[in-house]
Amino acid sequence: MRCLTDFRQLTLSLVVAGGVLVGCTQGPDMTGIQAERLKPVQRYDISQAIAANGEVVVVGTQTGSILRSTDQGLSWSRLTLGQASLVDIAVCHDKSFVAIDHYRQVWFAGPDGATWQAVKLERPRTPLAVTCDPQGGWWVAGINSVIAGSRDQGKTWQITDLGEDAQLTTIQFIDAEHGVALGEFGMQVWTHDGGASWAKGPSLPDDFYPYAALFSDSQQAWVAGIAGQMLHTRDGGKSWQKQSNETGASLNRLFMHEGMPYGAGNGGVIARLQGDRWRNVPYSDPQPLFLGGAAALPGQSAVVVGGPGGLLRTVSTAKNN
Repeated sequence: MRCLTDFRQLTLSLVVAGGVLVGCTQGPDMTGIQAERLKPVQRYDISQAIAANGEVVVVGTQTGSILRSTDQGLSWSRLTLGQASLVDIAVCHDKSFVAIDHYRQVWFAGPDGATWQAVKLERPRTPLAVTCDPQGGWWVAGINSVIAGSRDQGKTWQITDLGEDAQLTTIQFIDAEHGVALGEFGMQVWTHDGGASWAKGPSLPDDFYPYAALFSDSQQAWVAGIAGQMLHTRDGGKSWQKQSNETGASLNRLFMHEGMPYGAGNGGVIARLQGDRWRNVPYSDPQPLFLGGAAALPGQSAVVVGGPGGLLRTVSTAKNN
């Protein structure tokens, strides 16, 4: 019996000693990890779409978060939408936002970009581009040459199926009557009646695959493609001419900034059109990563650009840079 008592006392002593040792051992410092998790922009973020309405900048990420800035990109807040992957965002004429999700949803928010709601999108099965018309209608283009339009915030949709096995990668309304979508194999699709009907127009040369397009009016436009190719039209897409891109980079986004066409693309390149040539906009510490999103900051001589690895920054476009 005494042996059992001695064994229990020994065990208790070891447990107490072990407790003292554990208590004296310093655990790992998690404060750095916790601080990183609290940052609104995460290192795993891939910014795929950016839009600005003059008051708010919103960014859509591949993992379904909205990053929002009310101070021209100086600081950001984060909103997680859930299972989503935002591929394009547009600003409507009332300054509200509309975005498309790889998982066939359309997200929308008011001009403050603070609260987002989603509606289901049956077609196109994979949406690739979104825009608004001047009346506030939403228009989505995607695979299988399908264009979907809604004038009641996604309650009902008008579907145009052009019957082609081609991806429509860009869509834009130029004015109340004229809209255009461009796509694979040089496909060019126009509406001249505010979206009531869509019809194919002349193809872009050489089966051109458009990454991005920018129409400044119903006659003049620029289109970016693979390996830095650029096309320009002055006659509403009836004919296209090649333009020099001195950056050599493929431009993934085209947009107007301070009255001039700009682009953002691979290798961290920001380009602007000078005369008839696309030239590099120099800026400090460029990262050699693709820029998936870009938007102008009106009155700021600056743009916001984003890409992988948590890349999200404001870049000055002042001419003396």
